[in-house]
Amino acid sequence: MSEVVVALEGGVLIVTMARPDKKNAITNAMYGAMADALERAESDSAIRAVLLQGDGDSFTAGNDLADFAAVSRGVQGERHVSRFLAALAKATRPLVAAVQGNAVGIGTTMLLHCDLVYLAPTARLITPFVNLALVPEAASTYLLPQRIGYARAYAMFALGEPVEAETAVSIGLANAVVPLADLRAKARAAADALAKRPFGSLQHTKALMRDPAGISAQMAREGKIFQERLMSAEAREAFAAFAERRQPDFSKITG
Repeated sequence: MSEVVVALEGGVLIVTMARPDKKNAITNAMYGAMADALERAESDSAIRAVLLQGDGDSFTAGNDLADFAAVSRGVQGERHVSRFLAALAKATRPLVAAVQGNAVGIGTTMLLHCDLVYLAPTARLITPFVNLALVPEAASTYLLPQRIGYARAYAMFALGEPVEAETAVSIGLANAVVPLADLRAKARAAADALAKRPFGSLQHTKALMRDPAGISAQMAREGKIFQERLMSAEAREAFAAFAERRQPDFSKITG
């Protein structure tokens, strides 16, 4: 069974992370499938909007840490996350998200590229990059402070402080909190409404509100440092501690 399910319904491309037993932790293959979906949306005139969602009780636990740990050990291979991030930066179709439970790491940062975000009351936005000895990605170091201010953004990144659903709406990270039973229907209705709007007008409106070149440049800056951090002693300690179910000890590591 595919861990990313893609379906086109009435002009809306529905992209579902379907790995609920692992809290939808995103593997390299899943990034590839989601990048394929977003790239398809850009080239298929029948697709007028994209809906992102996740099965189970979490939106996504973020990157699969087994993949991270492999990279930190020097395992090489194509990493599709870069394609996915580039597709988010360049997306001209409206992106809608339905978020329940935890949205960890990229589960939160991808929402900064979505045009409409609906949260269940159970949703929690968590960005624990520093806790893993990494740095934020998806141009979030630019987009998040722009959206909610430096102080809140720094606390989310540096302290890993979760943001609850109601707070996320109040500070401008999402549009509304919706009862869990109604979440997907609400997000789908919004995507359907966008699919019926004048496509050219929506496309230009989104382009005027975003700076794709600046976003892509920040992604490149983040990506270079992120890759360096993945190979760091701090990251190896963080991933080892996670695997061993203990607290990491960074006290003797200087960089």
